[in-house]
Amino acid sequence: MMAQNDMTGTNERGFARDREAQIAAAATTIGRYRWVICALLFAATAINYVDRQMIGVLKPTISAELGWSETTYADVIFWFQAAYAIGYLSFGKIVDVVGARIGYSLAFVIWTAGHILCGFVNSAFQFSLARMVLGIGESGNFPAGIKAVTEWFPAKERALATGVFNAGANIGAIVTPLVVPWIVIDLGLGWRMAFVITGIASLSWLVAWIALYRRPRESTKVSADELAYIESDPADPVEPISWGRLIRYKETWAFALGKFLIDPVWWLFLFWTPDFLAKTYNLDLKSFGPPLVAIYLISDIGSVAGGWSSSRLMKRGFTANAARKITMLVCAILVMPIFFAQYASSVWIAVAIVGLATAAHQAFSANLYTLPSDMFPRGAVGSVIGIGGTVGAIGGMMMSKFTGYILETTHSYTPIFAVAGSTYLIAVIVIHLLSPRLARVDAA
Repeated sequence: MMAQNDMTGTNERGFARDREAQIAAAATTIGRYRWVICALLFAATAINYVDRQMIGVLKPTISAELGWSETTYADVIFWFQAAYAIGYLSFGKIVDVVGARIGYSLAFVIWTAGHILCGFVNSAFQFSLARMVLGIGESGNFPAGIKAVTEWFPAKERALATGVFNAGANIGAIVTPLVVPWIVIDLGLGWRMAFVITGIASLSWLVAWIALYRRPRESTKVSADELAYIESDPADPVEPISWGRLIRYKETWAFALGKFLIDPVWWLFLFWTPDFLAKTYNLDLKSFGPPLVAIYLISDIGSVAGGWSSSRLMKRGFTANAARKITMLVCAILVMPIFFAQYASSVWIAVAIVGLATAAHQAFSANLYTLPSDMFPRGAVGSVIGIGGTVGAIGGMMMSKFTGYILETTHSYTPIFAVAGSTYLIAVIVIHLLSPRLARVDAA
C-alpha cells in the first residue's frame, strides 16, 4: 500500500512538473496579443502623465502671469489631489462593475476635458476647478489599467506587465518638457494653447482603445493557446465585493498604507522637480527640459526592472511574498540618497540622484500595484486599488500643503527631501506587518 501511495504521489508531482513545463513552453510559442493590450495601457499612462505634469513644467510661466505664490500653487495641486482621491475610490468600484473597456473610456474622456479646460482659465480658483475635473478622470487610469492586466495576464507576468505599462508615466514625463517648450516658445502659441493642442491630439488613443480592447474570451485576436495561458491560474471569483467588507481586511490596508506613504513622494517629484531645478540651478522652461528627460528615462528603466525583478524571482522559485518584498526593500534603500540632491555641486549630479530615486519609486510602485491581485479575487482588485489610490491621494494632499508651507517659509528643500528619503522603508515595514505572507483573502 505504501509503495502504491508513493507511486501515486510521484505521478502527481510528475504531472504537476509537466504542467508547469507546458505552461512555460506555451508562453514562448503562443500569440502575444496580451502585449498589444499592455501597449495600449502604456500609451494611456503616458498621455495621463503629460496632462498631469504640464502644470509643473509651466509653473514658472503661469505663476508669473497669474501672480501665484508657492502656497497658491500648492493649493491648486491640493484640489487636484482631492478630486483624484474621490475619483480613485469611485472609479475602482466603477471598473469592477462595468469592466476595464467602458471604465477606461469614461475616465479618459473626463480627464481630457479637464486638461483642455486648463487652457481657458484666468485665476487660481478657475484653474483649481479645471484641475479637479482632470483629477477625477485621471484617477481612473490605474484602477482600469490594473483591472485590464488582471484580465489579460497570469499572476507570474502581472508585475512585469504592470511595470511596462507603468513606464508610460515616465514617457509622459519625458515628452512634456520637450513638447511644451516647443508649443509655447518655438511656435509662440503660449501656455494656454499647449493644454488645448495636447488634449485634442490625445483623443486618437480613445479610438484605438474602443476598437481593440475586449476581454480575452471576447477577443477574436487571441489564440486558444494564449487564452489557456492567460487563464492558467486557479479559478477566481469575479463578483464584486463591497467596500464595507474590503476595509475590514488587513490586506486592504497593507496596500492602502503603502500607497499613503509612497504616493506623496511621487507627487513631489512630478510637480516640484522642475521648480527645484529652476531655483537651485537657475534653469528655465527651455533649459530644464534635458535634465527632466534624463530623470524620467532613468525612471523608465526602474519601472520595467522592478516588474522584471520580482517576476524573475518567482520564476526561480521564490514565492510572490518573497519576490515582491525583496524587490521593494531594495528600492526603498535606493531612494534614500535623495536627501543629498540639494547639495549636489552640479545639475547633472542632482539629476543622477533624483533619477535614481524616481526609478526606485517606479520599481517599488510596479510591485505594490500587483499586491491586490496577489491577495484578492479578481472581482475585488479594482475596488482595493481604488481604496489604496484614495488613501495615497490624501497623503499627496498633505504633502502638497507641507511642501508649499516649507518653501514659502524656509525656501529650502531639506525637510522635504528628508521625508521623501525615509518613507519607502517605512512602507515596506508596514506592508510586512499587515500581511506577513501576502496570504490570499478568502472572500467566500
